Amino acid sequence: MPTDEEFMLRALTLARRGLALTSPNPNVGCILVKGEKIIGEGWHEFDKLAHAEITAIKSAEAVGHSTDGATAYITLEPCNHTGRTGPCTEALIAAKIRRAVIATLDPNPLVAGAGLEKLRTAGIEVTTGICEAEARRLNEPFACFITARRPFVHMKVAMTLDGRIAPPAGHHIARQPYWITNELSRAAVQQLRHQADAVLTGVDTVIADDPLLTDRSNLPRRRPLLRVILDSALRMPLDSKLVATANNDLLIVTLTQSAATTASPLAQKAIAAHAASTRSLESRGIRVLALKPEQGRVPLNALLTHLAEENILSILTEAGTRLNTALIEEHLVDRIQLFCAPQIMGSDAVPAFKSLSPALKLQNIELDRYGDDLGISCLLNDPWSAAQ
Repeated sequence: MPTDEEFMLRALTLARRGLALTSPNPNVGCILVKGEKIIGEGWHEFDKLAHAEITAIKSAEAVGHSTDGATAYITLEPCNHTGRTGPCTEALIAAKIRRAVIATLDPNPLVAGAGLEKLRTAGIEVTTGICEAEARRLNEPFACFITARRPFVHMKVAMTLDGRIAPPAGHHIARQPYWITNELSRAAVQQLRHQADAVLTGVDTVIADDPLLTDRSNLPRRRPLLRVILDSALRMPLDSKLVATANNDLLIVTLTQSAATTASPLAQKAIAAHAASTRSLESRGIRVLALKPEQGRVPLNALLTHLAEENILSILTEAGTRLNTALIEEHLVDRIQLFCAPQIMGSDAVPAFKSLSPALKLQNIELDRYGDDLGISCLLNDPWSAAQ
């Protein structure tokens, strides 16, 4: 006899089909079971409006199955409010299901439990916590967005065993990628990009490597991957691959410039050059966002707030030493993913981080192998903590 865990794992498999298709909504899967047989299943896709529960009910009815007395396995607490669609709780009650097995509650502490209470009031038996860890892992970005009102920041670092991300100065051909990790690791990075709404790096990385930063997973996505470049002085090379391939998916983040008449001639010249660079980028259909500086650099918290306003739920960072260190020091990294290659470059090579005090300690890590490369993933900030 199949267990609740086995049925929920199937629902989670369905939910993963919504990756890159549901944002800014969560990934949700649902199956309906009757007499140990799956009679209906569904997952959420933003553009198709219907939530997973509604799709599962309709799929059962489409082939003549009655949902009366069925058990619903749902990866996230059913909604109990009207948004773009009606409440899923009412649909489940109308379908006359007997039991609802739910992996995890809604991460929004203001509404968590309301869906469960609605089902219980209608006489439906409710079980929670089945495969909860897996369900929460799947929707970490949504939980962060709902509870903190900012995107989930997933830092990716490809490095050697001694923590180096690039060879010493003079050992790297300018504007050419230098691969530290193997093809399996690089394919895994494409999967991470596919799952993200945006990818973030600094202009120094663009100048050094001339990357594309595109999603090359060949999997469907609802919105193009937004490529975000921090460039306080607008040094973006106009002949870079990023500029050449920009198609409403490139955002250059710079600093506001003051045109005060008291500025020195040199300062006024710098301001004029900055304005000219902005016009040049915008003439190519590239968005330029100017933020007020903090300690002379782009304010990362303000940037995350802006991206949240654009319904960006998740950001993958693929950056150099300075940006990696700043994100860690400002406690803005929610999950870190290290791809470690069996190489040692030595102290003259470029480090992944500057000195961190106190040291960053990783706990409850997940380990993977990518051929000879080692993958290390760790959650630094639990976005579900507010939903406990």
